[in-house]
Amino acid sequence: MNKNISEKSLQDLEFSTVLQHISEYCISGLGKEKILETKPLFDKKELFKELHLVDEYVASFQNDNRIPNHGFDNITESVKRLAIENSFIETDAFLKIAATSLTVNEHIKFFKKFEILFPTFFKLTQKIEFTTYIDDEIKKIIDRSGEVKSNASSSLKQIRRGINTVRSKIGASFSSALSKAVAAGYLDDIKETIVDNQRVLAVSAMHRRKVSGSLLGSSKSGGIVYIAPQATLAYSREYQNLVYEEKQEVIKILRALADTIRPLVSLLEDYITFLTHIDSISAKAKYAKDMDAVLPKITKEKKIYFKDAYHPVLWKKNKAQNINTISQTIKLDTNQQIIVISGPNAGGKSITLKTIGLLQVMVQSGILIPVNERSETYIFDTILTDIGDNQSIENQLSTYSYRLKNMRYFLRKCNENTLFLIDEFGTGSDPELGGALAEIFLEEFYHKKAFGIITTHYSNLKVLANELDNVTNANMQFNEKTLEPLYKLFIGQAGSSFTFEVAQKNGIPFSLINKAKKRVETEKVRLDKTISKLQKERNRLQKNSDSLEHQKVKGQEHLESLQEKELRIQEKLSGFQELYDKNQKMLSLGRKVNELLNKYFQTNNKKQLNQSFNKWVADEKVKHAKKNPLKLKTKSEKQKAKVVQKQLQEVIQKVEKEVLKKVVEVRKEKEVKAAKIAKEKSEYVYKLNDRVKIIGSNSVGTIDKIEKKSVTINYGVFTTKTNVNKIELVEKGK
Repeated sequence: MNKNISEKSLQDLEFSTVLQHISEYCISGLGKEKILETKPLFDKKELFKELHLVDEYVASFQNDNRIPNHGFDNITESVKRLAIENSFIETDAFLKIAATSLTVNEHIKFFKKFEILFPTFFKLTQKIEFTTYIDDEIKKIIDRSGEVKSNASSSLKQIRRGINTVRSKIGASFSSALSKAVAAGYLDDIKETIVDNQRVLAVSAMHRRKVSGSLLGSSKSGGIVYIAPQATLAYSREYQNLVYEEKQEVIKILRALADTIRPLVSLLEDYITFLTHIDSISAKAKYAKDMDAVLPKITKEKKIYFKDAYHPVLWKKNKAQNINTISQTIKLDTNQQIIVISGPNAGGKSITLKTIGLLQVMVQSGILIPVNERSETYIFDTILTDIGDNQSIENQLSTYSYRLKNMRYFLRKCNENTLFLIDEFGTGSDPELGGALAEIFLEEFYHKKAFGIITTHYSNLKVLANELDNVTNANMQFNEKTLEPLYKLFIGQAGSSFTFEVAQKNGIPFSLINKAKKRVETEKVRLDKTISKLQKERNRLQKNSDSLEHQKVKGQEHLESLQEKELRIQEKLSGFQELYDKNQKMLSLGRKVNELLNKYFQTNNKKQLNQSFNKWVADEKVKHAKKNPLKLKTKSEKQKAKVVQKQLQEVIQKVEKEVLKKVVEVRKEKEVKAAKIAKEKSEYVYKLNDRVKIIGSNSVGTIDKIEKKSVTINYGVFTTKTNVNKIELVEKGK
């Protein structure tokens, strides 16, 4: 069977509006065209690749490794011209091609580096050849400003050298003619101007015959004529010849460059395709980010479970008007194959129907959808829709005729891999006859195991939904007092149409409503009244249930929060206690070592230091043994303990030697440093503005005056006089 989602179904579901919204996020015309041409994909491998590309791009918004900018120019026409033998393109077109090559290469390198984060993008870029050849060859010939480089050929270099020489001669000859004309008084106040990119003399009309040269024009008043001096004309002709030669040489160089790049035209076409694809993926990802859209789980089991689903077009429209959009949760599976939604008009039946259909089409077109991340869906072969007013004046078909024709198409296409969506099922004909035919159609869809959602006002379809095992009634909730729609779908019960209640609310006289009631079959009124009563009762119970559930969830969250906080506090207290004990122990050991070293510095008695250290180590060893007693049961264990004790003694002796060695080194270092400082102080010659202090004092002052061995120190508020030997340098003066 052919896999198909018709253009009419896409139109019914407003798919083109979604594509228009997505296209607004594109940064290129080619990307926008690709988005607007998007159609559902029936190759599952291709579809999953597209969905994962969009999902990976969305993920890049939330990590530090943002996908590089993919901005590019449309080089399609340039590549087409380049493909023609012996052709060439302009320098700016070559630069755009180079930029395109560079952009693609950056993406290839990026996705190779971050293959783990972007596996689908990595596979996509691996199909494109990485080469800097195009960019390198173009940059050899053309500089950033779009000029062909002088060293692109020896001829061009020689021509441009000649042009510069002639320009100099033109400038010199014009300056000479200008000076002579000024001296002779032939020129107007403006002296000179530019005509046809050429410097000319602004000669007073009365002196025009006195200046030799070529007349190139005059002012509007005719009081000034513009003359190119005769001396510059010869050089100008030479200049024009050289400019022409330069242009021909540039064309020759660009044609050679085109010949160099031409074998890579197919690669450039791949570049355009890749960047256009990236632009469309980026647009879908930005659209998804703005709507909090996700990739639902795609199941092999036939089911649809859209949790907290929004209609994208309605959501965008409501957001612009700052209106809250109510989400819907709907499920279709083998136990709930078809849902029959009933209830009054303007309650949201049609929008619920369209939401499911549109979201399914979006997923099957590689677009993420605004649902809860726990949502699931299946890929259907066919999606059939019959939505809205389908009367065709052009084809002279009534609504009912059109719908019968559509049902015939449905019956032909329907199978177990079909999703069908029918709005106002059975309408357009006599209610009883149309309702009976609608029953037959519904049973056919049911036996073909197709999944579907229908909306209806027909009571017989509500009854049939209760009788068929895997068909379920549903209704859109209403406020029973105000009859205002709540736009919330309730599964499991048919809805009352509230026909008479709505009529009364809209001002129809009560007497007329009573007459209408009498003309309707008594049982139908009773059925509708019973449904209405049950719906009101269910709404009340649902509110209570929702309130209790909300309180339960809130209480559970609060309890979990308190438990989590208690656990964190206990962990912190335990950590603080452990850290405190460890620090206290280290402080105690440090104080003891400091005490031993200070005593040694005072006495210089190594023997006493060794004895004190050994005694201290022995005491610590005993304390450690008491806290961590060794239970030696066997002879081998005792022998091992002796070995360990001996090793410990060796370690202690080694530590003693290291400590003594360190003490000697520190003392020597201090002595050397002290001697060095003393020497520097004795040799230093104090100068004015040096910052100094008297030895033993903390106050710092500045030297104001030096007289042999006597210095005067200024402390700001007062000054003092002292001997040079009694002061020490704090900072040299500037």
